[in-house]
Amino acid sequence: MTQVNRADFLRAGAGTLAVASLRWPARRASASEPVEVTLRSAPLRDGLAYNGTIPGPLLRVAHGQRIRVRYVSGVDVPTSVHWHGLLLPNDMDGVAGLTQAAVHRGGEYVYDFVAGPSGTRWYHDHAFQLGMARGLFGMFVVEDRNEEPADAEFALVFHDVPVWNSIEAALRGMGTAPMNDPMGSPESMQMDGGKMGDEVTYAAHCINGASYPNVKRLAVRLGERVRLRLLNASPTLTRYVRLAGHSLTVTHADGNALAAPVEVDALRIATGERYDAIVVVRDPGAFLLEGLGGDSLASQQAVVVYTEGMENAPPLRASPTLEGARVFSYELAGGIAAAAHSEPPDFEMTLGGGGWKNPRWTIDDRVWPQTPKLRVQRGQVATLRFRNTSEMDHPMHLHGHIFALTEVDGKSLLRPLSKDVVLVAANGGTVTWRIVADAPAGRWLLHCHNEVHMVDGMMSELVYVS
Repeated sequence: MTQVNRADFLRAGAGTLAVASLRWPARRASASEPVEVTLRSAPLRDGLAYNGTIPGPLLRVAHGQRIRVRYVSGVDVPTSVHWHGLLLPNDMDGVAGLTQAAVHRGGEYVYDFVAGPSGTRWYHDHAFQLGMARGLFGMFVVEDRNEEPADAEFALVFHDVPVWNSIEAALRGMGTAPMNDPMGSPESMQMDGGKMGDEVTYAAHCINGASYPNVKRLAVRLGERVRLRLLNASPTLTRYVRLAGHSLTVTHADGNALAAPVEVDALRIATGERYDAIVVVRDPGAFLLEGLGGDSLASQQAVVVYTEGMENAPPLRASPTLEGARVFSYELAGGIAAAAHSEPPDFEMTLGGGGWKNPRWTIDDRVWPQTPKLRVQRGQVATLRFRNTSEMDHPMHLHGHIFALTEVDGKSLLRPLSKDVVLVAANGGTVTWRIVADAPAGRWLLHCHNEVHMVDGMMSELVYVS
């Protein structure tokens, strides 16, 4: 793999690497006609791109609308396209070697499905060759026509550009210099260099293909209701997102509506997660929306939000720490029930491995494909508990299902969260999912969404036995 040219990304601005944020008026897509899309992967500078941009084109359809995507590969590594968070037939899920054959250079694969459920979804490469880390990802929005529209919407993809020799070192278990990212617990405010993906170093941190100050600015009007669709497409890093001078009212997690919106000062987003948040700007000015982190390049991941006539005003910046901030958490969004669950789960998996010179990331001390499988009966309601014995957090993702997050670190949630990615805390953290086995027949992948951990073995699958 080649060394990325950091300067290229810093200068990207509105050039070929950048995808402009879209300002959508109050409108709805029509479901009456099918959508035809062609995605072509090709090299772009030191990365890979769909249709010449990193991120790839934003796809936006109505709930229940059929979409036909013709994927054509122009790259030298095997690829596929996974439709993350969408509920599809198994052969449309896009996992090379599991639900389809990998697509090689000059080959193609047609994905044909009805879009649903509604919400902020995304798509990315899933052929285990680090294609996503190199730029093969994009946002996919499925409109809910029964939902009250915002006055404006912005799609914001937070992503990072790896230093490739650091990924190669991580895959060999060699370790890299710590990045001290992200920021540790809001209570301690200690920079924590060992928990959330810092075995990889980064050349640049971006939003929509560019680094600050070259990210396309977001113009808003005073008093309007602005919806932010936020995706963390980093290969490894969790981010804390703040908008200077404003709170964020979080309404959706992984595209799914929360039982009750929650107002926060900072939003934690693990890799693979998406959140929708509403903002109302009530005072004129310019404000930085940024992804906070502890490394020296963290200030690159920012975009200016400004009111009319204030586009040249110096932007207000949020505190670089989380001290005193109300930070989004699963417990905050779901509330804590009076009593913890007492029944043992149907399945339990121990996440482990890693560490200095250890390239293995394990489930029950085994690596893919020797890891244990979840075998379920159709219609079964199964509970799965993860226990993380490693020193890094793991964002666990299940394909083909939207599960209910019911328990975090021994605390039962009063209002379970509908999710498809959940961060399991390091050093003994636990989470419990409730899974309804109602997907089409097939093999559905279960894995850590940290790409290094996934490639190094932290994968399993859910299999229907009848």
